[in-house]
Amino acid sequence: MKSGRHAKILELVKKYNIETQEELSELLLEAGYPVTQATVSRDIRQLQLTKVPIGGKQKYVALSDNGQEISKKYTRVFQEGFLSMDMAQNILVIKTISGMAMAVAAALDNMDCTEIVGSIAGDDTIMCAVRSVEDTERLMERLRKVMEGKEQEDVSGR
Repeated sequence: MKSGRHAKILELVKKYNIETQEELSELLLEAGYPVTQATVSRDIRQLQLTKVPIGGKQKYVALSDNGQEISKKYTRVFQEGFLSMDMAQNILVIKTISGMAMAVAAALDNMDCTEIVGSIAGDDTIMCAVRSVEDTERLMERLRKVMEGKEQEDVSGR
Protein backbone atom coordinates (compact mmCIF):
# COMPACT_ATOMS: atom_id res chain seq x y z
CA MET A 1 0.00 0.00 0.00
CA LYS A 2 2.77 2.43 0.99
CA SER A 3 4.86 1.88 -2.14
CA GLY A 4 1.77 2.29 -4.32
CA ARG A 5 0.85 5.49 -2.50
CA HIS A 6 4.40 6.79 -2.87
CA ALA A 7 4.34 6.05 -6.61
CA LYS A 8 1.00 7.88 -6.89
CA ILE A 9 2.38 10.89 -4.97
CA LEU A 10 5.37 11.12 -7.32
CA GLU A 11 3.03 10.90 -10.29
CA LEU A 12 0.75 13.62 -8.87
CA VAL A 13 3.55 16.10 -8.10
CA LYS A 14 4.85 15.70 -11.66
CA LYS A 15 1.40 16.17 -13.17
CA TYR A 16 -0.01 18.97 -10.99
CA ASN A 17 1.23 22.14 -9.29
CA ILE A 18 0.48 21.01 -5.74
CA GLU A 19 1.04 23.76 -3.19
CA THR A 20 -0.21 22.24 0.06
CA GLN A 21 -0.48 18.96 1.90
CA GLU A 22 -4.26 19.39 1.83
CA GLU A 23 -4.26 19.53 -1.99
CA LEU A 24 -2.11 16.41 -2.10
CA SER A 25 -4.44 14.64 0.35
CA GLU A 26 -7.48 15.48 -1.81
CA LEU A 27 -5.80 14.21 -4.98
CA LEU A 28 -4.75 11.02 -3.20
CA LEU A 29 -8.32 10.48 -1.98
CA GLU A 30 -9.62 10.93 -5.54
CA ALA A 31 -7.07 8.33 -6.64
CA GLY A 32 -8.30 5.85 -4.02
CA TYR A 33 -5.75 6.51 -1.28
CA PRO A 34 -7.49 7.89 1.83
CA VAL A 35 -4.76 9.37 4.03
CA THR A 36 -4.37 11.46 7.16
CA GLN A 37 -2.38 14.68 7.28
CA ALA A 38 0.28 12.91 9.37
CA THR A 39 0.67 10.22 6.69
CA VAL A 40 1.02 12.83 3.94
CA SER A 41 3.58 14.73 5.99
CA ARG A 42 5.58 11.55 6.61
CA ASP A 43 5.37 10.57 2.91
CA ILE A 44 6.65 14.02 1.88
CA ARG A 45 9.68 13.57 4.16
CA GLN A 46 10.34 10.00 3.02
CA LEU A 47 10.07 10.93 -0.66
CA GLN A 48 12.24 14.01 -0.05
CA LEU A 49 9.74 16.33 -1.69
CA THR A 50 10.55 20.00 -1.47
CA LYS A 51 8.79 23.18 -2.50
CA VAL A 52 10.13 25.35 -5.27
CA PRO A 53 8.83 28.75 -6.37
CA ILE A 54 6.91 28.96 -9.64
CA GLY A 55 5.28 32.14 -10.85
CA GLY A 56 4.82 33.73 -7.42
CA LYS A 57 3.55 30.47 -5.92
CA GLN A 58 5.21 27.29 -4.70
CA LYS A 59 4.81 23.66 -5.65
CA TYR A 60 6.07 20.33 -4.43
CA VAL A 61 8.74 18.62 -6.52
CA ALA A 62 10.51 15.33 -6.12
CA LEU A 63 14.26 15.31 -5.97
CA SER A 64 15.89 12.59 -8.04
CA ASP A 65 18.29 10.02 -6.58
CA ASN A 66 21.13 11.49 -8.64
CA GLY A 67 23.34 13.37 -6.16
CA GLN A 68 24.51 15.98 -8.65
CA GLU A 69 20.95 16.61 -9.83
CA ILE A 70 19.84 17.04 -6.21
CA SER A 71 22.66 19.53 -5.58
CA LYS A 72 21.60 21.56 -8.64
CA LYS A 73 17.99 21.60 -7.45
CA TYR A 74 18.99 22.68 -3.96
CA THR A 75 21.19 25.38 -5.46
CA ARG A 76 18.24 26.60 -7.52
CA VAL A 77 15.97 26.57 -4.44
CA PHE A 78 18.59 28.54 -2.51
CA GLN A 79 19.02 31.07 -5.34
CA GLU A 80 15.29 31.55 -5.90
CA GLY A 81 14.37 31.85 -2.22
CA PHE A 82 17.31 33.94 -0.98
CA LEU A 83 16.86 37.69 -0.48
CA SER A 84 19.71 38.84 1.77
CA MET A 85 22.04 37.91 4.60
CA ASP A 86 23.71 39.69 7.48
CA MET A 87 25.86 38.65 10.40
CA ALA A 88 25.99 39.45 14.08
CA GLN A 89 29.28 37.99 15.30
CA ASN A 90 28.91 34.25 14.72
CA ILE A 91 25.18 34.36 13.90
CA LEU A 92 24.25 34.42 10.21
CA VAL A 93 20.75 35.71 9.47
CA ILE A 94 19.35 34.91 6.04
CA LYS A 95 16.18 36.59 4.76
CA THR A 96 14.09 34.69 2.20
CA ILE A 97 10.95 35.10 0.17
CA SER A 98 7.95 34.62 2.45
CA GLY A 99 7.31 30.93 3.04
CA MET A 100 10.68 29.82 1.66
CA ALA A 101 12.86 29.79 4.79
CA MET A 102 12.50 26.05 5.41
CA ALA A 103 13.26 25.17 1.78
CA VAL A 104 16.32 27.46 1.78
CA ALA A 105 17.43 25.97 5.12
CA ALA A 106 17.12 22.47 3.60
CA ALA A 107 19.27 23.66 0.71
CA LEU A 108 21.85 24.97 3.20
CA ASP A 109 21.83 21.58 4.94
CA ASN A 110 22.48 19.91 1.59
CA MET A 111 25.40 22.22 0.88
CA ASP A 112 27.29 20.58 3.74
CA CYS A 113 28.16 23.87 5.39
CA THR A 114 30.40 22.52 8.13
CA GLU A 115 30.75 26.04 9.55
CA ILE A 116 27.10 25.90 10.67
CA VAL A 117 26.52 24.34 14.07
CA GLY A 118 22.73 24.53 13.73
CA SER A 119 19.98 26.58 12.18
CA ILE A 120 16.38 27.56 12.81
CA ALA A 121 13.98 28.50 10.00
CA GLY A 122 10.78 30.47 10.33
CA ASP A 123 8.60 31.80 7.52
CA ASP A 124 11.08 34.18 5.89
CA THR A 125 14.13 34.13 8.16
CA ILE A 126 16.85 31.60 8.94
CA MET A 127 19.19 32.01 11.89
CA CYS A 128 22.40 29.99 11.68
CA ALA A 129 24.76 29.53 14.61
CA VAL A 130 28.23 29.48 13.06
CA ARG A 131 31.41 28.27 14.77
CA SER A 132 33.29 31.60 14.65
CA VAL A 133 33.22 35.10 13.21
CA GLU A 134 35.85 34.03 10.66
CA ASP A 135 33.73 31.04 9.62
CA THR A 136 30.72 33.33 9.27
CA GLU A 137 32.64 35.60 6.90
CA ARG A 138 33.89 32.61 4.85
CA LEU A 139 30.39 31.15 4.70
CA MET A 140 28.91 34.45 3.55
CA GLU A 141 31.47 34.65 0.75
CA ARG A 142 30.68 31.09 -0.30
CA LEU A 143 26.94 31.84 -0.33
CA ARG A 144 27.55 34.97 -2.42
CA LYS A 145 29.30 32.75 -4.97
CA VAL A 146 26.30 30.41 -4.99
CA MET A 147 24.06 33.42 -5.65
CA GLU A 148 26.32 34.50 -8.52
CA GLY A 149 26.14 31.00 -9.96
CA LYS A 150 29.87 30.35 -9.56
CA GLU A 151 29.37 27.32 -7.32
CA GLN A 152 26.61 25.55 -9.21
CA GLU A 153 28.77 22.54 -10.03
CA ASP A 154 29.77 21.89 -6.43
CA VAL A 155 27.74 23.60 -3.74
CA SER A 156 29.37 21.49 -1.06
CA GLY A 157 32.47 23.67 -1.15
CA ARG A 158 34.76 20.68 -1.51
